[in-house]
Amino acid sequence: MLSEPRSGRLAAWGNALLAGLVSPDDAVLAIVGEDAVHRVEGLPGESGPVGLTLALGRLRALGVKGLRVALPAPGHPLGLSGPPDFNARALDAEEAVVCHGVALGLVPEVYEAGPEGDVHVEVVWHCLAVREAPPADVPSLGEAERELAEALREATEVLSRLDVAGSGPVAEAAVDAYRARAERGREVLAPGYPPRAVRVLELAQRVGLLISVAYENGHGGAVSASEISARVVALRPVERTARRAQVAAYNAFVEERERGGR
Repeated sequence: MLSEPRSGRLAAWGNALLAGLVSPDDAVLAIVGEDAVHRVEGLPGESGPVGLTLALGRLRALGVKGLRVALPAPGHPLGLSGPPDFNARALDAEEAVVCHGVALGLVPEVYEAGPEGDVHVEVVWHCLAVREAPPADVPSLGEAERELAEALREATEVLSRLDVAGSGPVAEAAVDAYRARAERGREVLAPGYPPRAVRVLELAQRVGLLISVAYENGHGGAVSASEISARVVALRPVERTARRAQVAAYNAFVEERERGGR
């Protein structure tokens, strides 16, 4: 939950590329990450899927000035602006990238291929028309940072109240994985992002880690179905806050450029 989304990598490194801060090769390498390959389908002027390098170049030629992230969930169209078809596909994927400057958006579809024991991941980004309107429910970085501080306290209190195990091999593995990811991902937002955006994203991922431990690390003292359900209900607002903060962090590059900060 709330690990680094593919839409976040595409937006962050795509923004750095559009701003001339990284090379196309470096941007594509960072976006693809551990996946085998990414392609973009449905680009205007292209009859079939194309590679990321060509796709990002084409988007720039079309007039795209920046990339924003959407992380929608049922009942919460976070970062979306329509139309319904695009929103539905983004909700199904639980993420999307929305272009700034041109009414286009990108929704990932993930495939696993290869024999057992040697499975690799391929991603196709579907390019679709979007509505030019402000994205839904995206806070400023300042708002996100304040909300996260409270959310972190709430998450800790909820876990304590519900007697969720905070130790043991599963929890320790989750913490170790988070720390390793944080060390690897010091530039996860790519060059050009303000330091506050990095702080907000790291705190959002920390809150997400606590939620993951609550959902995945056994049942602690919540042994009944009703108690487990109560845990989900109690943590849902915290998870919502963390998702909003993630989107605010990834979108900070475009917001600053819109304000003339860069």
